[in-house]
Amino acid sequence: MSTLHVVSHSPFSDNRLDSCLRICGAEDAILLCGDGAYGLHAPALHTKGVKVFVLAEDMQARNLPLPDWADSVDYPGFVQLSLDYDKVNSWL
Repeated sequence: MSTLHVVSHSPFSDNRLDSCLRICGAEDAILLCGDGAYGLHAPALHTKGVKVFVLAEDMQARNLPLPDWADSVDYPGFVQLSLDYDKVNSWL
């Protein structure tokens, strides 16, 4: 069963992203939004091998480059991702 993990907090202020990465499976994906977009700078995210998406608006607002190992989505893309995965888990 696949899960879309939504992370909206900076990985530099708490350990939500690390906790998320510990339980991510091969069929899971992570969507970074809000300050979670700073997760694009977290080395563990790239080395885990899970699919990574970032909300384009939040990435642009923080002037972050899009790494080649991640994909950006707009709000309709966010909705589509939540339909594509069996479950959505928001890391509040």
